[in-house]
Amino acid sequence: MRREQLVANIRNKKSFLCVGLDPVVERIPAFLNDFEDPIFEFNKRIIDATKDYCVAYKPNIAFYEALGLKGWESLEKTVNYIPDSHFKIADAKRADIGNTSKAYAKAFFETLPFDAITIAPYMGEDSITPFLEYENKWVIILGLTSNKGSKDFQLIQTAEGQLYEKVLTTCSSFGDDSNIMFVVGATQTNQMQRIREIIPNHFLLIPGIGAQGGDLKSTVEHTINKDVGILINSSRSIIYADHSEKFDEFAKNEALSLQKDMSDFLRISV
Repeated sequence: MRREQLVANIRNKKSFLCVGLDPVVERIPAFLNDFEDPIFEFNKRIIDATKDYCVAYKPNIAFYEALGLKGWESLEKTVNYIPDSHFKIADAKRADIGNTSKAYAKAFFETLPFDAITIAPYMGEDSITPFLEYENKWVIILGLTSNKGSKDFQLIQTAEGQLYEKVLTTCSSFGDDSNIMFVVGATQTNQMQRIREIIPNHFLLIPGIGAQGGDLKSTVEHTINKDVGILINSSRSIIYADHSEKFDEFAKNEALSLQKDMSDFLRISV
């Protein structure tokens, strides 16, 4: 998906919501176990319920890999079911030496029709550039995450600033704002102004709203740019809003509520 198309979708829907599809077998409604593929049935109903209110979906690959072959089959059916009008993110956090990255890129951009993949930048440029060889595909690089351990490395002070700042500066030079995004955790509000100084035009994928404690209003105020430039991910607060046979209705209401808030922000800010 081209940047212009993503921006247009955001403006048309008045939403920058990304729904995380992170199914845990033990947490999905019990009645779904009567279906041949409970995980896909769960995802399918979530997608049907939320697609009018979001612009992106982000399956976390680990939850599918943990189920072996059946999980991978559920993932394949899920990504093919997501409408092509929506931005499809493989939250895989891959990156390895060049040949391995080429194989990962083929897996998620050719074998599976994802638009983007999350990448860990530690191994450097040659582990990232194979993903950038695909036209209209995106690399989403871990910039500054919300987890407690982020301070172990990402916030280390160096001669060139904190380490995450070096990651943003260096990795943004591997491509441009039409094929590189960065992950920034919603709880990192103290750093967001600095992040926008370094990468004012890049899109940010921002997890951590809702169940992880991030505040939507504060996050938007610190990160929105002229093209909106943000995708706010919400997973658990939407997909696990309810555990009854009406779980998809509750998911719809949660997504709609977020979309309404986002519409207000767009009306005021952009």
